[in-house]
Amino acid sequence: MEAVLTYRGRCVTVADIEGIRELVAAHPDVSRRALSQKLARAWGWSQANGHPCDMVCRSLMLALHRAGHIELPAVRYTPPNPLAKRERPAPVEVDATPMCTDLAGLGPLEFRQVRRTSEERLFNGLIETHHYLGYVQPVGEHLKYIVWMGDRPVACFAWSSAPRHLGPRDRYIGWSAAARRRNVRLVAYNTRFLVLPWIRVPHLASHLLGRMVRMLSGDWERLYGHPIHFAETFVEPERFKGTCYRAANWVYLGQTTGRGKDDQTHRPNRPLKDVLGYPLTRRFRDLLSEQAP
Repeated sequence: MEAVLTYRGRCVTVADIEGIRELVAAHPDVSRRALSQKLARAWGWSQANGHPCDMVCRSLMLALHRAGHIELPAVRYTPPNPLAKRERPAPVEVDATPMCTDLAGLGPLEFRQVRRTSEERLFNGLIETHHYLGYVQPVGEHLKYIVWMGDRPVACFAWSSAPRHLGPRDRYIGWSAAARRRNVRLVAYNTRFLVLPWIRVPHLASHLLGRMVRMLSGDWERLYGHPIHFAETFVEPERFKGTCYRAANWVYLGQTTGRGKDDQTHRPNRPLKDVLGYPLTRRFRDLLSEQAP
């Protein structure tokens, strides 16, 4: 049956739309949120960790409503946008005594995933204060790490869901559009990497990157129910050379277009960035190119 539209990789047919209309008619007194939850359950549309994709269903139903395919009940409540009104992370005080040594003299290092822990506030504050881009609250799947030496924080890593479209990465992997839509969740984006400025240890950054990528997939699977097969990041060449990534065997994939993910003008509106990638398994191309059975 011909698709009316394709949303997040799912073809929505006339029969699907009729089913949604029947769902809405059968529950005239429930909210849009409740309807999206019911649709997610009816379609078996869930994340890898088993949680229903009700937010995706809600966006789909809204798109169908705006296009005139269905009629949703009136909005009952518009909650405040927590991202628009989110307070900036507060500064944090840590031991900033300069540390100048080599890797051998640094001592044991511990990587701790701090999302949803008591140490997440510390992570947010360190990134806000000491990273040139500051702190931005991730949306979707993400992990946060603090690297410790004893009771002193040494570095921070932030990882999040990867952009859906990224030309240099997509060409390097060689996946089809359908495979990309299905498997982009298996790619993680390194949004922040910070070695605290008073930690002066040669080769520390590449050493930390090498250790970080070895644990990333396992930690992601424990929280989200699926592994990670490829990691990527952006580097602003006017500011940095990406030396630590290259020293840790990350691969240069190309440059961004400078247009951003929501571009409507097809003209550059932000700095060009180098795209670097790191396969987490030798079979990454095969795994990322798999399509639905």
